[in-house]
Amino acid sequence: MAFIVGVMLIDSISFGITLPVTPQIIMTVGDVGLAQAGLLSGYLSLVYACVQFFSSPILGSLADKYGRRPILLYSLLALTAAYVVPVFATTLDWLFFSRLVAGCASATYACAYAYIVDISPIEQRAQRFGLIGATFGLGLVIGPVIGGMLGSWDARAPFAVAGALCLANLCYGFFFFKESLAKNARRDFKMKELNPIGAMVRIGKYPTMKGMTLAYFLFVIAPFALPSYWTFFVIEKFKWSEFEVGLSQGFYGLMMVIMQGVIYRWALRSLGPFHAIVLGMVGALVAYICYAFAEYGWQFYLIIGVTAISGFVLPSLQLMMTSQVPADSQGELQGALSSLNSLASIIGPLVLTQLFFYFTKTGAVWYFPGVSFLVIALLTALALFVFVITVRRNQLN
Repeated sequence: MAFIVGVMLIDSISFGITLPVTPQIIMTVGDVGLAQAGLLSGYLSLVYACVQFFSSPILGSLADKYGRRPILLYSLLALTAAYVVPVFATTLDWLFFSRLVAGCASATYACAYAYIVDISPIEQRAQRFGLIGATFGLGLVIGPVIGGMLGSWDARAPFAVAGALCLANLCYGFFFFKESLAKNARRDFKMKELNPIGAMVRIGKYPTMKGMTLAYFLFVIAPFALPSYWTFFVIEKFKWSEFEVGLSQGFYGLMMVIMQGVIYRWALRSLGPFHAIVLGMVGALVAYICYAFAEYGWQFYLIIGVTAISGFVLPSLQLMMTSQVPADSQGELQGALSSLNSLASIIGPLVLTQLFFYFTKTGAVWYFPGVSFLVIALLTALALFVFVITVRRNQLN
């Protein structure tokens, strides 16, 4: 756990560092305005997610056959290259190439969750999943703040630092990462199985998994879309600088650390996974509606506190899903979930940034930069409905 937490912390810091400067790097390299940069950001996310959609089940199945270590090290190497490319990019083509490479390196979180399943008894999994979520949140505390400060000096500097951190992570993993999947627990597979649809179909054969995965998919559209939308929204609505954007994202990460690293353990013991998920989804739904109509920047900080309750959802869902899948298919499960994350990353950023463009561009029929928050509120409501119906029908709670 010490190793995997260290890897995920460095990985999330690297990701967070680049968030505040993404609009500026697109505007600089592409010579476009903010609304157009928001549109291009959606296309960049689309490239990343499309590649990830196909690569995730392949990497997940390879991790079931060859172990977690080689797949994780490969992902860290590819991520290092993906972060370095924007440092030297002179055209938008290089930014798209960077996202393509990053999409091929989409196994870090899938390997982390499969690793935890390998080494953890079922009664400890939820807390450890929550710890990974808290680690990601801590990275979002540290990363955006550093990225905001570096971005005020040079928009390319955060990418250079992110690349250096990934390289350090790779070296750390090479020397200290021990394989968690025993050879007698590994699973053979056929080449025809290495596709996202097949992985989802095979996972769907387990009881309740169809409903669970649908609820999971509807819910994660929001967190996967927010990084590409948040920065553009607060710049347009509140005229925030890169540093102010970094502070807001850092505060968001801090709240997630507190919620998943401290409060979640109490919530899981007191409420159980079902009620923890319901509470988290309701909190997210309320927060997204409030974001849409926020008029002042300070209100965002209050709403973030409500949003943090959503940190109960994913570790509890992971607990419920991993308990229904055998040990030799945990990598496949995480690969299938990564593919769903990819679909969310395709749909969410593209739709949200398109809406942002059309509702903020010059001559817009209705100026409303918060429209995308209402869309993800609706999706969260649907996720809550599907989850409750699935659990009630199968009497899992």
